[in-house]
Amino acid sequence: MSPWLQRPNILITGAAGYMYDLMLPTVSVNTDARNSGGSVVAALLSENTHFLENKLFAAVRTEEQVQALQPLDINVLQLNLQDEQKVVEIVLQNEIDIVVHIASSIDFRLALYLVLALGKRRAVTAKDTYFIHALTPGQSSVTTGYSKEGGWPYGTIKDGDKVYKLEKELNDGFPIRVTNTAITELAKEQRVTSFIVGVPFLSQNIPATVKASMKLKAVYKFDEDSNFAAVHISDLAEYYVLFIKKILQGEKLPSGEVGYYFSVAHEAGWWDMTASLATVLYDRGLVTKPTVQIWPSDDVAADALDLPRQFVRLMHTARVTIDYKNGYPLGWQPKWDEHRLLANMAEEVNTSLRYDKGRTTLFDTLKPTN
Repeated sequence: MSPWLQRPNILITGAAGYMYDLMLPTVSVNTDARNSGGSVVAALLSENTHFLENKLFAAVRTEEQVQALQPLDINVLQLNLQDEQKVVEIVLQNEIDIVVHIASSIDFRLALYLVLALGKRRAVTAKDTYFIHALTPGQSSVTTGYSKEGGWPYGTIKDGDKVYKLEKELNDGFPIRVTNTAITELAKEQRVTSFIVGVPFLSQNIPATVKASMKLKAVYKFDEDSNFAAVHISDLAEYYVLFIKKILQGEKLPSGEVGYYFSVAHEAGWWDMTASLATVLYDRGLVTKPTVQIWPSDDVAADALDLPRQFVRLMHTARVTIDYKNGYPLGWQPKWDEHRLLANMAEEVNTSLRYDKGRTTLFDTLKPTN
C-alpha cells in the first residue's frame, strides 16, 4: 500500500474564504478549476505535494460555497462551526486527525469545538491529533494583535518567544488573545497538539479597499500611515503546506504554550499600497482621481470597507512588531516582497475583482443573526 494512503485526513475550515478566492499563480494542478482557484487547498493538491484528494476535507457554510469547491474533487462539507455536536460528529465520522482552522479568530467557540472533537478522536484511536489555528487576516492579524495600537505592551516578538505566557499575563480581553489562550489550554487538557500561526492581513485589505474605492469613485487612506506585517497569499498557502508536511514527516515541532509561529514575509507601507492602487484603478476608469484622499471619519471608512467601527482604524494604522529578519520559520522561503507586490498591483486588482462576494469572513460572527 502506498504510504500516502495511510496519511491522516485533514480538515480545512474557512476554505471558501480568502484562502480560496485569491489567486495562487504558482500552484500547478490538474484541472482548470484548480488552476483558477488559489488556496491552501489548491496548494495541497499541487503536483509537488502528493496529497490525495480523498484525504482532504473542506468545511464551508453555504451550499453555494460547496458548489464552488466541488471542481477541486475534494470532500466538501457544509458545516455550521457553531454547532458543537455537528462538529464532533463530522470529525469522528470522517476520521479527521489534522485541522487547519482559518475560519475565524474572533469567536473562540469555533476553535474550541474543533479542539474538543480532535480530543474525542484521539481518545478513540490513541493517535496524535493536531490543531493549526491561523490568526485570520483582518482584525485578528499579527499587526493588530501584537501592536502598541492593539494594546500589546511587550514590544517586538518572534517565533519561539513565550507569547502564551505574555497573553495570559496581559488578560485584557482582546479577541485574538482570548482565543489563543483558550485554544492552548483546552488542547493541553484534551492532549491535542496545537499550533498558533500569526498571519498578516494584507491580502484581505486589498479586495476590501478596491471594492470601497469603486463604490466611492476614489481611493482613501487614514491620516496615519502603517508599516504592515505582510505576506502574499501564494507564500502563505505554501507556508501551510510546509507546516502540514512537517507534521506528516513526524517532526516534533514546538507546540502548545511554545507553539506560536508568525508567517510574516516582509513589511509594506499602506500609503504606498493605496498610491499604487489609485494609479491602477484610475487607469481603468474605476476612480475619478489618481491621487489618494483622506477618510473624512472612521464611521465613513467602516461603512465603506464593511468593517467594524471599533477595529477599522486599528486595522489600517497599526505598525509591525514581529521580528522575522533573522530567518523564516520551518525553512519557509517566501517569494514575494514589498517591491514585487507594488510592481504587481494590477494583478492584485484583477484578483480583487474576481473575489467571491459570497465568501465567509471572520466578521460574520460579529453580525446579528435572525
